Amino acid sequence: MRGIVWLALDGVGHPQDAPPGSVWEQELPALRPLVDAGLALDATLGVPGLPQSGTGQACWLTGTDAVNLMGEHFGPQPGPTLQRLLSAQSLPVRLARAGGRAALANHYVPAYFQAAFQAAGGRNRMGCFPFSFRAAGLPLNPPGVPLVGATLGLGYARPWPQEGSPEHWERLGAALADAVAGHDLITADLWFGDLLGHAGAHPVPPDALTAGRAYLRRVDALLAGLLDAGARVVVSSDHGNLEDLGVKGHTRARVPFAGSGVNLGAPANVVEAGQVLAGWFGLP
Repeated sequence: MRGIVWLALDGVGHPQDAPPGSVWEQELPALRPLVDAGLALDATLGVPGLPQSGTGQACWLTGTDAVNLMGEHFGPQPGPTLQRLLSAQSLPVRLARAGGRAALANHYVPAYFQAAFQAAGGRNRMGCFPFSFRAAGLPLNPPGVPLVGATLGLGYARPWPQEGSPEHWERLGAALADAVAGHDLITADLWFGDLLGHAGAHPVPPDALTAGRAYLRRVDALLAGLLDAGARVVVSSDHGNLEDLGVKGHTRARVPFAGSGVNLGAPANVVEAGQVLAGWFGLP
């Protein structure tokens, strides 16, 4: 059976919880139907405050209530408590122990490694996804896997210049679909949506809205390439942000859990969805 490609969005709340005029209000012929046919999950887990990437992604990766473990929403990078959880129970770690093959398809530039591994005081600078794959003994920038820049061709800062045509991202999606034939799981940690979401303000900045919509169109093209090639795909997000550019920070919006060629089950929140992910690979 072919493996699964996991497009792990960061900071993209469900369109049902987005205000009028949001980044979701555009033509997204692959992404929007998939999301609409999927589930909208709770990311708050009954805890006050705004969901964060550290605990949110740890929930997805481990199927454990990381918010309860921490006693609060925590992030963006995992601290010692979440690092121990991820090292013991994250999906890449469990897959590797079971003899499975997994890869993180992100493209990391040299400056990332310098920042991540030469941090002052030894503080972890990696997010949950790269930390988990390294904890599994797997390399970043893995050979033989088409690499995905998380900005999807947008500039890292204002005015977020755009490079690459939709066809480029469709071809990359098709290449990922070919690569996953030799893997159980290939993941793309698409964290740039959260960065764009933090450019929100009231009133909504027109340049942030333009960039946010452009980013989702590129996610749509990447997904289209995957689906057209017959890949099994799952799309998720850890917390809300980009869907409401009228605010600068995270939101309590529900998050998407959608897929093609997979059984989503009936999870109500991100912890239960993480358990569903593990179940696809026969992991406890």
